[in-house]
Amino acid sequence: MIMALLGAFLIPAQASASTNCSTPWGSLAKSDPTMGTGEIDTIRSGQHECYDRLVVDIDGPPAGYDAMYVPEITADGSGTVVPTPGGARIQFVVRHPSFSTPALPNVAGYQTLRSVTWAGSFEGQTTLGVGVRARLPFRVFTIPGGHGRIVLDVAHHW
Repeated sequence: MIMALLGAFLIPAQASASTNCSTPWGSLAKSDPTMGTGEIDTIRSGQHECYDRLVVDIDGPPAGYDAMYVPEITADGSGTVVPTPGGARIQFVVRHPSFSTPALPNVAGYQTLRSVTWAGSFEGQTTLGVGVRARLPFRVFTIPGGHGRIVLDVAHHW
């Protein structure tokens, strides 16, 4: 009797988990041209039920970004290829400077993210390479505040 009741509660939870993971974000480029003045403080990552997340913390209000799938990540200023392991790569440009190279998160074991690489900071913007398992839907958004954030989420599935 207890097992039957427990099973009845598990089935709807599993069904709703797959329903909640629909991500209508698409895989086309996302952009906001606004330039920011605050400096990048930290770069961190997290795992969620439906997506993996990269967060860029800003010392000031968050501004713009460019994020797009590219064949290879190139360094700011020089154009040198930056090796970025993964089945696909997102060039993630944050329109904020970084006057030193921040620690990059370790994404080993993530479902979607494969690597995060540093491609430099040049003329007020900073470029990161984000290696992902495959070309999957993603979204980018900002979280306002005196210490804002720019967030990149990459879905686990289509």
